[in-house]
Amino acid sequence: MEAEEKVRKIDGLLSHVWMVRTFLKHSEEAEEDEELNEVFRSLYDYMLALGGPLNSGDNEKYLKMARKKLGKLKKATDFFLEIQPEISSHTNFQMAAQSLKLAVDQVDAVLTGDGNGSSG
Repeated sequence: MEAEEKVRKIDGLLSHVWMVRTFLKHSEEAEEDEELNEVFRSLYDYMLALGGPLNSGDNEKYLKMARKKLGKLKKATDFFLEIQPEISSHTNFQMAAQSLKLAVDQVDAVLTGDGNGSSG
């Protein structure tokens, strides 16, 4: 997969991350849970770091930054998966966790060379 194609794929996947972030940020539970706030802030930070290179069309810088920040994105995702049952058992939270995991796994696959971005 060429750099431009990887950037397009990752950017598309991040639209799902953005929607999860928005859902979490505006949930009533976020008003009371600092850990949940940290999750959506970490998701935002990842996307913010990629915005400049995306807007300037610098695919190599985008991919470099995406790889550099991937560990924090995965850590935030894993943490959300861990705390989600404590926060709410509502289907919306369950589906947010599933959606986030799927999108982040696919971002990871694109960045680590799976090529098709369709990991487990």
